[in-house]
Amino acid sequence: MVRSLPAAVLAAVLGVSACLLGASPAQAKWTAPTAQASDQCWATHYGSQPPGALTASGELFDNNADTAATSLSRRPQLPFGTRVQVTNAANGASLVVRINDRGTFASTPQEPKCLDLTDGAFGRLGGSLDPDAGHIVVTETVLD
Repeated sequence: MVRSLPAAVLAAVLGVSACLLGASPAQAKWTAPTAQASDQCWATHYGSQPPGALTASGELFDNNADTAATSLSRRPQLPFGTRVQVTNAANGASLVVRINDRGTFASTPQEPKCLDLTDGAFGRLGGSLDPDAGHIVVTETVLD
């Protein structure tokens, strides 16, 4: 995962860059990256997994953790460790999941899938596992 530099380091880099370009450090401006919101899409859930299953990142799969998989076809791909705030459009329930897996599912106009959540995360967002709702409509905001 690519991590951001501390604000003090970025300010120093901008100050030096500004001086090299003929501007004073006070004229250099830096704005923190903002969260990126997306349109509504479908969040599905894994379902049962065999004991000892590993995620694509190499972690032991925990079907109760606040983690998720993104599609291999997603562009740009979300790096492992990326935190995403997921909000259920129907009830407003929200939680932050960490990307630790990849899925083979594809997003289409008919099935706009964006995340495959663990069963635990799916349930905490209000998705029904019994009977299986299949998906919930969510918005996702990439935090880092």
